Amino acid sequence: MIIGIIINTSEPETVWNAFRFGTTSLLNDHEVKIFLLGRGVESENIRDEKFNVQEQIKLFMGNSGKIFACGTCLKARQMVGSEVCPISTMRDLLHIVEESNRILTFG
Repeated sequence: MIIGIIINTSEPETVWNAFRFGTTSLLNDHEVKIFLLGRGVESENIRDEKFNVQEQIKLFMGNSGKIFACGTCLKARQMVGSEVCPISTMRDLLHIVEESNRILTFG
């Protein structure tokens, strides 16, 4: 099954749980694509003692999870793309929605 996850927040616990679910899905033989939208593009900069978002992102990527980030949302925050936040478009999000069996939104 292909699972699409949209993260539209930078709230540490929510982002942490979204990536945890993504990794769990990957470890259970699903393909997972995460699209960072709005404040979600700030995910790689989240630092929180209780919810280690960075660790969850590394686990997700280390298990072949794919991440996309809204280029317009990055630009609005004067951010540039990165390995965690590769610049993507609404067309990429549309493709994720079209090909996914399930879409989950966090935020």
